[in-house]
Amino acid sequence: MAKRAIFAPVLILLGVYLILNQGGSVGPGMIFATFWPTLFIIPLGLFFHWLYFSMIGRGVGLLVPGGILLTTGIVCQIAMLFDNWGTMWPGFILAVAVGLFELYWFGGRNKWLLIPINILTVLFLLFFAVMSIGSMLNSMSFFQPFVAIVLIMGGAWLIVGRKKHM
Repeated sequence: MAKRAIFAPVLILLGVYLILNQGGSVGPGMIFATFWPTLFIIPLGLFFHWLYFSMIGRGVGLLVPGGILLTTGIVCQIAMLFDNWGTMWPGFILAVAVGLFELYWFGGRNKWLLIPINILTVLFLLFFAVMSIGSMLNSMSFFQPFVAIVLIMGGAWLIVGRKKHM
């Protein structure tokens, strides 16, 4: 049973990679270079979670590195698969917020932990939104002249257009 639990996700990830990498080279080095977060970081984060839940309530501090490593592994794996490090880097800020939130949730529910959790989450959302909008605008460079013309025409209409008297 344990072999199937390990082998199944590996096969699924390899299949997803082959679908996403149409026409690319596939070899042990390329697979290792692409799936290093799944091979090393995510299992280590899961190991910290397993340690905490196997101790049944003791060792709540294990959840902080566990949450950070698990979230970092997921962020790195998404960035590796889609080659979008420029957009995904705010996920490292979220990783710390996730680790602290797990400490808050499973620990004593110390309300003071919510301050850094909220600050880090807002920073993540802000940076991720800015980076996502920036990458979308960069990929739409074909439409940039049309957007510029629409903006110029809209500004000219606001200047020259008839004013309504109320």
